[in-house]
Amino acid sequence: MDAIKSIILLGTVALVAGCAAHPDPIIDMKGVDQEQFVQDWNDCEGYSEEVQMSKGIAKGSAVGAAVGAVAGAIGGNSSDVAEGAAYGGLYGGAESGLDADREKQYVFKRCMSGRGYRVLN
Repeated sequence: MDAIKSIILLGTVALVAGCAAHPDPIIDMKGVDQEQFVQDWNDCEGYSEEVQMSKGIAKGSAVGAAVGAVAGAIGGNSSDVAEGAAYGGLYGGAESGLDADREKQYVFKRCMSGRGYRVLN
């Protein structure tokens, strides 16, 4: 069972890290003033950083752990409860991290679009 837990933990970490390394949006640069673009990019990046990933991940982990513990309790033994809580916490945290990353991307792209850039992706 420890090998399975390790695989799930590594997979979860890789998944969240992969999302954090999302590619930058593709902007149509035709007719764009480079200096203004850099300023707008930095401003929009600042806004996207306001999405609080850590709070969402913590909340998702807690909810996932609670759901996993309840599911494990149905099995009737204490190791099932602990295992269910661990798996649920990992899943809940990873899912919340993915949601927060998507929200950051959305905020950034909307900001750039709002400043008149054509965001292509």
